[in-house]
Amino acid sequence: MQATIYHNPRCSKSRAALALLTQAGADVTIVEYLKTPPTRDELAALLTRADLTPREALRTGETEAKPLKTADDATILDAMAEHPILIERPIVETAKGVVLARPPERVHDIL
Repeated sequence: MQATIYHNPRCSKSRAALALLTQAGADVTIVEYLKTPPTRDELAALLTRADLTPREALRTGETEAKPLKTADDATILDAMAEHPILIERPIVETAKGVVLARPPERVHDIL
């Protein structure tokens, strides 16, 4: 099974999701999204497949998120594309779907 993880190696949840994918025998493509961020359109497509709004995938604790408290989804998506640190992680994609793997065990839903 093919899987793609939008990964931050410094994040324990992201590392745990990657370990679960590896243990399940998935052929994992790792995208370090802080180094190689998805485009706005790619991110929008991922969130649509995950049935998430940009607000639901926003890391609200980040400094850059403060001005987005009352922003609409399009503005949040623009900000996430410009500042990928705002994207909650990890996002995992397989042929069966896309999940925000928080908790990491959510990857089992798409394996």
